Amino acid sequence: MFKVSLQPMISPILTTSTRTTSFSGSPLGEVHGSPQHHTRQRTRSIGHLALSASANHSNELENAVLESWHTSTTESVLHWPHFDAFPSLRQQYISIFQLEKSRVPLTVRPRRSQDPLPSVKNHEVDAVLDSFSQNANFWYPTMSQGQLVAIKHTILSGSYEEKDCPETCLALLTMALGYASQVTSGLANTSMTPNQEDIEDKTSKRSKGDMFFERALRMLYVAHTDASSTATQCLFFTALYFAFLRRPLQAWQYISAAASKCLLLLSYEPSSFAEPSPHSPSVERFPSMSSTMEVESQERIKRIFWACYILESDYLAELSQLPLSGIARIESSIPLPADTYHTHELPRDEELSSLYFLACISMRRLLNRVHQLLYAKDTGAGMDIKRFPYVVAELDHQLEEWRDVLPCACAFDVPELDSKRERRPVGETTEHGRFLRQRYLTCRSVIYRPYLMWMLSGQCLDLADNGAGDASPAAIPNADILKNCKACLDACLLHILNLRGFAQTVLVDTWICSLSMAGAMLVLLAACKIPTLRNLIGPEVLAAGDHLTQLLEGWQEVSGGPSSPSVNQSVRIIKEADRFIRDVYVADG
Repeated sequence: MFKVSLQPMISPILTTSTRTTSFSGSPLGEVHGSPQHHTRQRTRSIGHLALSASANHSNELENAVLESWHTSTTESVLHWPHFDAFPSLRQQYISIFQLEKSRVPLTVRPRRSQDPLPSVKNHEVDAVLDSFSQNANFWYPTMSQGQLVAIKHTILSGSYEEKDCPETCLALLTMALGYASQVTSGLANTSMTPNQEDIEDKTSKRSKGDMFFERALRMLYVAHTDASSTATQCLFFTALYFAFLRRPLQAWQYISAAASKCLLLLSYEPSSFAEPSPHSPSVERFPSMSSTMEVESQERIKRIFWACYILESDYLAELSQLPLSGIARIESSIPLPADTYHTHELPRDEELSSLYFLACISMRRLLNRVHQLLYAKDTGAGMDIKRFPYVVAELDHQLEEWRDVLPCACAFDVPELDSKRERRPVGETTEHGRFLRQRYLTCRSVIYRPYLMWMLSGQCLDLADNGAGDASPAAIPNADILKNCKACLDACLLHILNLRGFAQTVLVDTWICSLSMAGAMLVLLAACKIPTLRNLIGPEVLAAGDHLTQLLEGWQEVSGGPSSPSVNQSVRIIKEADRFIRDVYVADG
């Protein structure tokens, strides 16, 4: 009997329910149900009661940590022996770290030689800040409306020229991200590269964003030396802009810096100290203002913490030797975002942003558990046939449970899979729902990958006794294993074919996405080598390579230079894998 405890694999939905009741009762939070929903709802309720008994001991819950040196990166897949037959895939390959380490550093001109920032009128500032709010601050809702009002005043008054301080640095970074948001918006509903006029407009906005970012970098020392939520926000926004520039090492460095400052500030929360004297001058003069600002500051830090948790894990998923900041080791003790932080002008936008953020946090926690339980170095169950079927079944249950409780505003369809599970169609899906579908598909492909790896190893075949005990490729494998291999391959192919130019993908995840897609193409290529597995893959695979190449090359052009060498290398691998897949199908007739 399989004895591994499933307690550490408690659903992320269950664990979050004990830490927050935010956004309950809202029409936006209405769950998109399924025939299985009521059964699973009872399971969740039982789990909620069990966890509530120990709610005061949240540190006892296992943290969803993705450890270094896991074996699920694209580079790990490229080292599979199945690609020995395709030597050109590896011949010109350079490790991602070496590629990025050898890049020409981003230079910042001396202050005395800086050109003045572009003059921006009131309507342009409004447009830039609105784009920031609907994009960067929607995905990672860390900035309050009060901060945005102050930023608008700083930019229009030109006071950013007067002194270096965290507030001024934040204003410049917010403008930079607003322009970056304008560059990457409007690409999701077309597979075509923007026309020349659009490219010129986006190039102009990218140039303005770079100018604000460069000016912010000149005063970033104030964020490093200050211990405040605003300084932490500056570090996080710097990471986001480096992600937009497709510079993963620099993005990771600033994510780590922001995470470290979060750990510091969360370790010394005001609640851990004695209450100030009621006769304190600040309390007498501003009794409510001081308290309100402190509460807002603490909520901001917690939101930055969760944003860093998501992004650090995303980078670690592809660069498995990156040092950990330590935030993942305490994530179960940090409250989830509360519904008292005013991030958007319209209440509906604010609530939808918060729900979306919660969905992304929950998915990232599940992805970390998947990578850790199946692919952790030395302890992962991914190649142990006695262990991984049970782990895969539990993780698949948690994945479907995550999808079951998504609010309608974030729900999505996967018609190719839903017909088998009798799911009720969602209907029109928002761009945010389509982005979450991509997360769902990548998680599903990684969950079921152990079956494919087992099949590729040749150890799962039910062989007829031929007197020699050889593993014949012509033998008929176990039907359940084939079914689960197909689950992995379907998810890989759907992950590729459903990719579009989502603003969040292009601005934040172009580098990560290129590697993930190269890995998916390699998995499909490995499967195409074996007739039994090739029969599980639809003919749509022949369109996958061109689809990805067009998107990734188009995003690089739209985002502007210099292009990322590791994205370029991923595109080369995608093209090579596509060529080999086509060769297999041609030879197969």
